[in-house]
Amino acid sequence: MNTETLLRTDRDHLIHPVSSWKDHEAAGARILRSGKGAWVTDSEGRDLLDGFSGLWCVNVGYGCQSVVDAATEQMSRLPYATGYFGFANEAAIALAGRLAAKAPGDLNRVFFSQGGSDAVDSALRFIRFYQHARGTPQKRHVIGLSRGYHGSTYTGAGLTALSVFHRDADVPLAWQHHIPSPYPYRHAGDGQPETIIAESVASLRRKVEELGADQVAAFFCEPIQGSGGVIVPPAGWLAAMRHTCTELGILFVADEVITGFGRTGPLFACETEQVVPDMMTVAKGLTAGYAPMGAVFMSDAIYTTIRDNTPAGVPIGHGMTYSAHPVSAAIGLAVLDLYEGGMLENGRRAGAHLAERLRAMADHPLIGDVRVSGLLAGIELVADKATKRKPAADLQLASTLSRAGYEAGILFRAFGDDIIGLAPPLCCSTAEIDLLCDRLYRVIDDLRPTMR
Repeated sequence: MNTETLLRTDRDHLIHPVSSWKDHEAAGARILRSGKGAWVTDSEGRDLLDGFSGLWCVNVGYGCQSVVDAATEQMSRLPYATGYFGFANEAAIALAGRLAAKAPGDLNRVFFSQGGSDAVDSALRFIRFYQHARGTPQKRHVIGLSRGYHGSTYTGAGLTALSVFHRDADVPLAWQHHIPSPYPYRHAGDGQPETIIAESVASLRRKVEELGADQVAAFFCEPIQGSGGVIVPPAGWLAAMRHTCTELGILFVADEVITGFGRTGPLFACETEQVVPDMMTVAKGLTAGYAPMGAVFMSDAIYTTIRDNTPAGVPIGHGMTYSAHPVSAAIGLAVLDLYEGGMLENGRRAGAHLAERLRAMADHPLIGDVRVSGLLAGIELVADKATKRKPAADLQLASTLSRAGYEAGILFRAFGDDIIGLAPPLCCSTAEIDLLCDRLYRVIDDLRPTMR
């Protein structure tokens, strides 16, 4: 189909995720046709430097032949195998083993989902199974963070704390709760790391006391809040929250759907503070976006508690047709080879350069805050640097920024009307990071005449 036909067919038939349907029909789609490395090409032949890795996921870049070959070989040999009825496939077994060997601590059990949202749903189901198995079924309440994102399936959308996912959806559910985000730039107090950490710990303790310690099952958090605006907590925050959960007798679940697989430097962000969660959810970088797949890592203690307290012959009632899909697993193995073969190290170099370049931009009068962790960054725009005043809502900066970035040949994400999110592929060269930052600076600078 030509571009005109594609645009018409898209408008008439394809429902896009998390979009204004009216606005999309009016504006039309931007159709991508091919990609190589950190670059994609649209249907009109325009080359675009992808500063967001698709949707935080194409960590190894586009067009990696080794990944394509692995998928092709697996499709030719065995395109599907069920995990039901005692069946398994070689690729999924190998991937589970390699991931368990790389995961923090005793996270030795891996359940494969189809993406990040259903990985979170799966974790919530496993938490219920665990609490029943250990004889504490009343422990059903789950606590997350404001500005947190844990997917858009029905139960995950309630644990998510972004209003767009709650509107007209009857969530959060009665057992889902939130405490304040550890948001240094917008902290109401002195903004010091020790203050923010102490307040988060106190907030968690208060919420558990309010609900009843014998009623709370788990605390969920992202090591870095992604869709909430790339909020980077102070160093030591993650370890403090893990320690507090242990003291309170509640499970600690790390959502590494975005931060996993080299995005912040190490393979998993939890490694930065030597944190071992009770469960960990991943997706995105697991297959680098080449095929759908997510996973839940589960501790030996949780697994054995469920196993040993479930009668023989009684199935654990959770599963999916495409769980442990052999083609996705083969892709995951090939992507893991790339990470271990130098991609993680290249990502760390690129991340250090990105941090240097963005911090040099922080003096711009419209940039209130720059926050960076590896190849994950947020730039918060302000109308007044001294007072941290947000831009006027009627400016609709998100659409303006997105359009201007596209015209400048770069892709990034605009959150709300004041935050730019970056997540370049780990394959980026320093020259590509420079190009991304140079073009982005011009996009921001062009806002100056209209900002208020």
